Amino acid sequence: MRIAITGGTGFVGRHLAADLVSSGHEVVLIARGVDTCGGDAAKLPNNRFFASDLSNVADLRRAFSACGAVAHCAGINRELGAQTYQKVHVEGTRHVVEAARLAGVGKIALLSFLRARPDCGSGYHESKWAAEEIVRESGLDFTILKPGVIYGQGDHMLDHLSHALYTFPVFATVGFRSKPVRPLAVSDLVRILKPILIDGRLSRQTVAVLGPEKMPLTEAVRRVATVIGKRPWYVPTPVWFHYVLAHVLEATMAIPLVSRAQVRILSEGIVEALPACASLPADLKPATPFTDEEIRKGLPVPGGFGRRDLRWCA
Repeated sequence: MRIAITGGTGFVGRHLAADLVSSGHEVVLIARGVDTCGGDAAKLPNNRFFASDLSNVADLRRAFSACGAVAHCAGINRELGAQTYQKVHVEGTRHVVEAARLAGVGKIALLSFLRARPDCGSGYHESKWAAEEIVRESGLDFTILKPGVIYGQGDHMLDHLSHALYTFPVFATVGFRSKPVRPLAVSDLVRILKPILIDGRLSRQTVAVLGPEKMPLTEAVRRVATVIGKRPWYVPTPVWFHYVLAHVLEATMAIPLVSRAQVRILSEGIVEALPACASLPADLKPATPFTDEEIRKGLPVPGGFGRRDLRWCA
């Protein structure tokens, strides 16, 4: 089966592509350009690459030609220049849906966010919700997955968290009380996506996807710190401080340690879908715990932040 993946060279996209190819499927990777390829995604066998920023329906229709399904994984967690939430999440999704319809694609799976919802004052959350609504009203067979925080090789969580722990002796909590999280292994997310795309599971459903363990964010940080041999001081700090920090980091870092959207996410907690939605069936529920072994699998090369992480040096 041929499956198209938007954001195909991003974190989830490349893990999904590698798994599909290993199972004998053909993948079409769609990303903004070949220079954005993550890892060795573009070097996979049975792979075709299309450079697209999701702005051209005709290009997307050609990319989706002969595809049985589309995994729409493209997304951003901060706005930068022309890459806005409106353009990527809303207009991009509208173009993906239109191109899928024209190409005769049988299934679309959208990767949204656990607490994506309307009228909440966050451009990230509201644009993700708008994308969900576009897919739900498309007339296509769809599945919308709403995961929380995802970790694995090449992620943002373990990558930036470990670099921060190597760089700073303190960890500033988002708010005076640590909010809960349920870390989700990317391998579990891929295991859920495959039967959706290949077998048509969870047809016309919106489903929450959460890791098997619930813990305070500080506990997740402590586990990562233990694996890399660090013992930071945990300093409770107000949410407004993190918004200020995120504003500075978005302006100075190529990939910010934390964005304003992520501050909003962490300040709310990431363990409950909002609005409420369906749960996964028992055979698809994530089962990978956030253990030392799983953390080690996802860690980047050891080291702190440096000049290479600044926007003008990247």
